[in-house]
Amino acid sequence: MTDDNIDEKWQTGAEKLADVYQGQVSVIPPGLMEFSDIMTRDLFGGIWTREQLDVAQRRLIVMGVIAAVGGPNTWKLQCKSALKRGELTEEQVREVLIQATPYVGYPRAAELVGTTEEAIAECRREAAGAPADSGEGDGTS
Repeated sequence: MTDDNIDEKWQTGAEKLADVYQGQVSVIPPGLMEFSDIMTRDLFGGIWTREQLDVAQRRLIVMGVIAAVGGPNTWKLQCKSALKRGELTEEQVREVLIQATPYVGYPRAAELVGTTEEAIAECRREAAGAPADSGEGDGTS
């Protein structure tokens, strides 16, 4: 992406991505990675900014999909972001997984229980001023 192609939709997407993930996902400068350019412009500048649903509602949908298809790194990212943005409480994050379990199956949901608790613990540590564990994946969705 050239400077001429850094359009308003990409800029809007970069701002929305930063808001949705509360600094947990870096916005990649335009032109460095085509995948990132498309994701920033189309997913975050187009879909996440639509007015019909707010971020919290969109997050619940994304969490349901992640629970169904798998993706512990992305699940953890969504849990932490929901907690950091105040969209969900710790109890509600756990409840999202409980609600999804009959639909996605116990084996798939069971894989996310520990990840959910890790996300909660990391958010608690960060709120207390302690650094979070590193090694977290960048599972943007």
